[in-house]
Amino acid sequence: MEARATAKYMRIAPRKARLVAKNVKGLPVEEAVNILKFTPKKAAKVLNKVLDSAVANAEQLGGVDVDSLVVKQIIVDEGPTWKRFMPRAMGRVNRILKRTSHITVVVEEGEEA
Repeated sequence: MEARATAKYMRIAPRKARLVAKNVKGLPVEEAVNILKFTPKKAAKVLNKVLDSAVANAEQLGGVDVDSLVVKQIIVDEGPTWKRFMPRAMGRVNRILKRTSHITVVVEEGEEA
């Protein structure tokens, strides 16, 4: 039995979020939460919230042992990019790209590693 949670339009670049997501993929949920709690990156806080939501979704399914959940997948897709402009010298302008992410976490029941 698997459960998933999705956070869309999160204001973090997908490349930065994937760095943190790679660290917890395939781990038991309890261990993944501990790693995310002590990772000093913005993406860790976002991923922790999505992981908590996926665990809560698994609880709602019924018949699922929450203690034996494992992070099956963490998918970080690129969302829409916000285009902003910053004034520069001599009347010029530079384009600033503020990237967003769609984060999906899938947990499933499995034996702890």
